[in-house]
Amino acid sequence: MPLDGWDHVELWVGNAKQAAYYYEHAFGFRRTAYAGPETGVRDRASYVVEQNDIRLVLTSALHPGHEIGEHANKHGDGVKDIALRVPDARHAYEEAVKRGARSVREPEVVEDDFGQVELATIATYGDVVHTFVGRNGYEGAYLPGYIAKESAFGTDDGPGLLAIDHIVGNVELGHMNEWVSFYEQVFGMTEMIHFSDDDISTEYSALMSKVMTDGNGKVKFPINEPAEGKRKSQIDEYLDFNHGPGAQHVALQSSNIVRAVETLQRRGVIFLSTPDAYYEETPDRVGEIAESWDDLKRLRILADRDDDGYLLQIFTQTAQDRPTLFFEVIERHGARGFGDGNFKALFEAIEREQALRGNL
Repeated sequence: MPLDGWDHVELWVGNAKQAAYYYEHAFGFRRTAYAGPETGVRDRASYVVEQNDIRLVLTSALHPGHEIGEHANKHGDGVKDIALRVPDARHAYEEAVKRGARSVREPEVVEDDFGQVELATIATYGDVVHTFVGRNGYEGAYLPGYIAKESAFGTDDGPGLLAIDHIVGNVELGHMNEWVSFYEQVFGMTEMIHFSDDDISTEYSALMSKVMTDGNGKVKFPINEPAEGKRKSQIDEYLDFNHGPGAQHVALQSSNIVRAVETLQRRGVIFLSTPDAYYEETPDRVGEIAESWDDLKRLRILADRDDDGYLLQIFTQTAQDRPTLFFEVIERHGARGFGDGNFKALFEAIEREQALRGNL
């Protein structure tokens, strides 16, 4: 099951035009393509926004009773499709189904004057799907049926987000190993890291997580499930408000996280806050880094180190009113992990937000 990497992430939302405006203005994405009534699509509107190697597709329904609108009503704005680029979409689909995946969309070739793209889709946890995308040298804006469409406002340097690092899925208690097996069997992925409830816990709550990755490490899927605790965990809260499993957060790579966070904050993105006490012990735990600890403290950026190097990371508040989808900005300096040493600080920050919502 060779994977060339991430192709796009499609979010089904209540209002695609407004969502596109948010991701353009807040996160610095550039609008590149559009499909809707003006292009002959009668039931939906989709806006494609990009930043370096990151591509988001924001789609909403145009009529009541449509599956896209029903999805947004049930889950809120959230990830529907984590699309993966492959050398041969038909082969990937046939292998996946043969290995036990449930079919959603059989292989289909779509084409226009710019070439052709082959698409096929399988189901994964909750209502999330994976579409295999075989671009075959396609030179159009995004996919056949879309037209190129540039943002209507001026450009700037933006925050410099580079690529998707990983996408985390939340599943119900007792189902983590089921989905770990799914990625092992269907994609041939391997378990990269395993975190128990002893590793990821606070005074009140805990979770368990296993990280699945493909052979070349380009695609990484951490899978979380709640663990028993004194109070409701962040995973329980997510499952309650998402009404089932789904994608919890999308991690975006940066090569200059200080500049990225400064830019995102200036654009209005709100991040989780970390107490001053975190920065009293972290320099000794992490050791020498190229960045200024004063900058990290000022911006509330977290730091961690593993055997291969160090990483810097920070997490946004949720991207909508429901406490579901959020984003991570991560900068890796050799580290292959996910900030194990930051779990307690992160979870306590999330619990403070839970408490404000009355959900802890």
